[in-house]
Amino acid sequence: MNEKHFETEAIRTQLERTQFTEHSVPLYLTSSFLFDDAEDMRASFAEEKERNIYSRFTNPNTSEFVDKMCKLEGAEAGYAFATGMAAVFSTFAALLNSGDHIVSARSVFGSTHTLFTKYLPKWNIETSYFKVNEVDSIERLIHPNTKILYAETPTNPAVDILDLEILGSIAKKHNLLLVIDNCFATPYLQNPIQFGADLVIHSATKLIDGQGRVLGGVTVGSEDLIREIYLFSRNTGPALSPFNAWVLSKSLETLAVRVDRHCENALKVAEFLEGHRKVNLVRYPFLKSHPQYEIAKKQMKLGGNVVAFEIKGGVEAGRKFLDAITMCSLSANLGDTRSIVTHPASTTHSKLSEEDRLEVGITDGLVRVSVGLEHVDDIIADLKQALQ
Repeated sequence: MNEKHFETEAIRTQLERTQFTEHSVPLYLTSSFLFDDAEDMRASFAEEKERNIYSRFTNPNTSEFVDKMCKLEGAEAGYAFATGMAAVFSTFAALLNSGDHIVSARSVFGSTHTLFTKYLPKWNIETSYFKVNEVDSIERLIHPNTKILYAETPTNPAVDILDLEILGSIAKKHNLLLVIDNCFATPYLQNPIQFGADLVIHSATKLIDGQGRVLGGVTVGSEDLIREIYLFSRNTGPALSPFNAWVLSKSLETLAVRVDRHCENALKVAEFLEGHRKVNLVRYPFLKSHPQYEIAKKQMKLGGNVVAFEIKGGVEAGRKFLDAITMCSLSANLGDTRSIVTHPASTTHSKLSEEDRLEVGITDGLVRVSVGLEHVDDIIADLKQALQ
């Protein structure tokens, strides 16, 4: 049979039915699993057979979620985590040794930046940053002990785009592991493995869940690398709960239809903002004014659900804008059915120096909108009245 389409794989990849012949996959809320006899138990722990032993290792619900993510990303294997940051930390901790070096795009999630600058240096693991618009500087940052090239694309919160083809070429040339955070795009819009990524990380809390209900994370990629991540995680315990895995697996069944509407709404919101007199600039990957528009069109199916724009008047104008919002939510999450607005300079990135914020595109007036699934006219009306 020919390879199935994305939407079909997301819906029809599932566990085998039990003796009860259920249509919807059941929950397996158990911490451990039984063995037939002493030999079965010995062989299972010796990994001479594939089976569930303990839900910190594997569970039918987490296995189904991982299997779906692997098919959708074009990966060989994967492991699911309690949160997106658990996936990020465990991936690096499993694959790096003391003395290793990371080259990363400077525009990364705040907690990832803290991991790179505060915690990994405790184990003598250092990170060098390159600016997203200066990929030609990457090779100058590579040392003999460099092991990983890391990036998010699109970036958070300024929605910059990095060229995955160029990153893949550099990683291959220098024998580096290319690790990509694909959270903003989801496997529906972008597949970094097609461009040479060895591993792809997601915070499943965002668009994969899509309804602000559960936390989760996942790393997928080549079987040998996932094996190391699995062994590390099996012993350190950041595993995804079976219930959250069940929710996320169900959520994948509607990912395509949800993200299509997210993107449709987001483009209309971006076009509205671009024409507003109180807005200096708008960043959305599928706006022709975006500096990496051509790259986005090359590697993404659609532009995603996040729009960043700079409101005139700086920090105070940004705060007043948030106070004037009546329908959209003020929250730290994104990728929800509900539209969410944040003002990074006065909230999520307020502890950074102005120089550090500007380096990653966070101006005083920058506002990030996670465009939801409400009627787009209502979303625009709320933003319009808040701007006025």
